[in-house]
Amino acid sequence: MAVERRQAPESASFEVTVGNRTVHVALRRSRRAQRYTLRLVPGGHFVLTMPERGSEARAVAFARAQAGWIRTRMDRLIEPVPFEPGAVIPVRDTPHEIRLAGTRRGLIRLDEGQGHQGRPVIVVPGDPRHLSRRLNDWLKAQARADLEAAALRHAAAAGVSIARVSVRDQVSRWGSCSANGALSFSWRLILAPPMVLDYLAAHEVTHRLEMNHSARFWRHLRRLAPHTDSAEAWLKRHGASLHRYGAR
Repeated sequence: MAVERRQAPESASFEVTVGNRTVHVALRRSRRAQRYTLRLVPGGHFVLTMPERGSEARAVAFARAQAGWIRTRMDRLIEPVPFEPGAVIPVRDTPHEIRLAGTRRGLIRLDEGQGHQGRPVIVVPGDPRHLSRRLNDWLKAQARADLEAAALRHAAAAGVSIARVSVRDQVSRWGSCSANGALSFSWRLILAPPMVLDYLAAHEVTHRLEMNHSARFWRHLRRLAPHTDSAEAWLKRHGASLHRYGAR
């Protein structure tokens, strides 16, 4: 997965007709771009990146030529799954059933094998009206703990320091690294397989060595995370689906 950094802000947008559907495409210029590329970013949004001095007319023509690719990606998008009793969501890639505790107080907990067909359960106490918020906060805390542990481990292996680790509901990228070593990630990585979360932590730590995506960057990264290619393949295939979980 390529996570573009310091990209020029979105300059325009346009629509493409695909079958009987109208698709909104955000257009971004990038100083680093050498060609026109179209991608589906987390959240189900299409973004076309073009060279800084490229032609918008050519960008629109390029997107129209990719109508078949766009249709395939749209067909793979799945309905949202709200945080509510009975819903099934992945935690570290394992499906868990959401269940109310029936008590007003207590901490969210995981019960193994207590759901349908022996599925693990996430038990959420408290007022049912606050279930979505409480579960969202709990998942963020779980994500931050896992990401901080992975980032510190990779930073030690790389011989670099990091300033802090934070989590947000980022849409256009899975992680970022600032010049002073502050790392930020999407909390939704807690829903993915642990090797994907570990890869993203290594990816951003590697930017402490190389603030780019050069060949040297990828060599450093693959030493820290030999599973880089497998993780990127998983994100390319399943990453957008992580944004279907929880109210937005």
